[in-house]
Amino acid sequence: MTDLEKRFEFRDIKPEEHDRAAEIEQIVFPPNEAVFPDDVKAQAKIAPDCFLVAVDRQTGAIAGFLYGIATNEVRFRDEFFTDKSLHDHNGSNVMLLGLDVLPEYQRQGLGREIMKKYCRREQIKGRKKLILTCLPHLVEMYRKFGYTDLGMSGSAWGGEIWHEMEIILND
Repeated sequence: MTDLEKRFEFRDIKPEEHDRAAEIEQIVFPPNEAVFPDDVKAQAKIAPDCFLVAVDRQTGAIAGFLYGIATNEVRFRDEFFTDKSLHDHNGSNVMLLGLDVLPEYQRQGLGREIMKKYCRREQIKGRKKLILTCLPHLVEMYRKFGYTDLGMSGSAWGGEIWHEMEIILND
């Protein structure tokens, strides 16, 4: 067991944690980039198996999470943030909507560990790829996680310019 596994429990989100996840999204992201609280809660409700939380074993509180929406689509679009009818439990891909780590837990490897565990979990499920968007200054971080930069995304979420990146899990 790694030090991070000793310190954190990694698991699907529980119903009683939906509100806290929505709050964390608002803390971690600037207002124009954060997914609306009701959309975060709806995503957690409709697809808890696409929502991986890291819970601090000492406090019992969520320290961070990664969540997405399963689909057979291969390009990211902004509707994934708000239209939960696009979720297909059996979808071959996951569009990642957010990697959220509270500030007091950042720069300790927690985001990397959440991503690693999420990738492994989705690979076991047979998913083909994970797709995300990120701001230009985060491209290198995601490359280190194993993602390939596909160039500029069609996403205009929050009025920003995003890169689209993917990681192949299964061919």
